[in-house]
Amino acid sequence: MMQLSACIEWLYADEAEDIGDRIRLAKAAGLDAVEFWLWSNKDLDAIEAALAETGIALSGFVAEPMIALTDRANQAAFLEGLKRSVEIANRLGAKVLIAQAGNDLPGKSRHEQRAALTACLAAAADVLEGSGVRLGVEPLNTLIDHQGYFLPSTVEALDIVDDVGRPEIGVVYDLYHSLVMGEVPQAVVAGRVDRIIHVHVADHPGRQDPGTVGLDLRTSLAWLFANGYAGRVGLEYRPATPTSRGLKSVRRHLE
Repeated sequence: MMQLSACIEWLYADEAEDIGDRIRLAKAAGLDAVEFWLWSNKDLDAIEAALAETGIALSGFVAEPMIALTDRANQAAFLEGLKRSVEIANRLGAKVLIAQAGNDLPGKSRHEQRAALTACLAAAADVLEGSGVRLGVEPLNTLIDHQGYFLPSTVEALDIVDDVGRPEIGVVYDLYHSLVMGEVPQAVVAGRVDRIIHVHVADHPGRQDPGTVGLDLRTSLAWLFANGYAGRVGLEYRPATPTSRGLKSVRRHLE
C-alpha cells in the first residue's frame, strides 16, 4: 500500500501553528509520515516529542545550508552543515535529506558547474557513509516556480547521480516539477527508478491538491511503483481548502 508523507510546511498549517500539533493531525488522519523543509528554524524538541508520542515516521527534510552546490567555493560549508543535518536526521529517525543544486551561476559554464555539483555530492557520500541517511538532489521546474535554477532536468539529475556512483546519493523526484517541465516520467526515469529515494506530488496549475486540477499523477505513480519504487510519496501541495477536509479526496485519488 502506498505510504503517504505530509509536508507540514503547507499541510495543516491552516489548522495548527504549532509544528508538533501538525504532526499529531497527520497521525490522526492515518498518514504514514511527515516531512518538512529546514530544520534550523524548527523546535526540534517539540518535533521529537510529537514523533515519539504518535509513532509516526519522519521521512526527511532539507540538508542545510541551502547554498549553491554548483560553486566549488561552497563545498566545505555544505559538507560541514551536512554533518549536522545527518545528526539531526539520526536523532529524529529520518532517512532522507534533500539537496538543491542552486541557481545557474553567471560567469561559469554549465560544464564547470555540473563538475562542481558532482564533486560536492561525491564528497557528501563520504559524510553519509554508514549513517543510514541518503541525500537526494532535487530537480525543480524553471518555467514557473524556480526560474534560474541550475537543474530542471530529471535526466541530467540521474546522470549526475550515476556519475557519482554511490548508494548514499539519489534523486528526489517531484512529479509536479517534472510534469510542469513537460517531461514524461515513463521516459525520463526509464531504467533508473532505483536511483529515486523520495517522491513528491502536487497538481498544476497552482501547486494544488492532487486530483483537483490537471495533472495525471495517479498514472505516473502507478508506473513508478510498478517499476520498483518502494519509498514514500510526499504530499507537498498548497491545500485549497482546510487540509483535513481536502485530504480524503487526495488520498482516494492517489491510492
